[in-house]
Amino acid sequence: MALNLEGKKAVVAEVAEIASTAYSAVAAEYRGLTVSDMTTLRNSAREQNVQIRVIRNTLARRAVDGTDFACMQDGMTGQLVYGFSMEDPGAVARVISEFSKENEKLEVKMVSLGGKLLPAEEITKLAKMPTKDQAISILMGTMKAPVEKLVRTLVAPTSKMVRTLAAVRDAKEAA
Repeated sequence: MALNLEGKKAVVAEVAEIASTAYSAVAAEYRGLTVSDMTTLRNSAREQNVQIRVIRNTLARRAVDGTDFACMQDGMTGQLVYGFSMEDPGAVARVISEFSKENEKLEVKMVSLGGKLLPAEEITKLAKMPTKDQAISILMGTMKAPVEKLVRTLVAPTSKMVRTLAAVRDAKEAA
């Protein structure tokens, strides 16, 4: 069904709002996927708070104009599905790369992060980025390590002395 001008404006406004708040975007060619495949992709995306949209490229160009994803405009050709990550920069890459492992027909064309267009092969690096919680736990572990090492170093002479006294006591009891 063809959209009238008001419908097109509404779609552009909706996608522009999504693009203005998203952290990263991925465009992939979906030629050959069935409706059930696309439904599976949308369901897995919804679980990760990723917005998946299939819109005309002319409308997508207008929607991303003035956002961090304007760098993608030149590559918007063909049958593309657009994914926008709303909370975690790597979420859209994880969803698309996991889905493309099972469905070779989904071919990543563009990846954008922080206003920069990345090669399509970079989706694996983006997918391996830690989530916010994982990054915080890595940071806390890194901050905690020197303190733990200091405590072990301070306790070492005392524990060595205790082990030495225990060895002397065991030697005297055995004699």
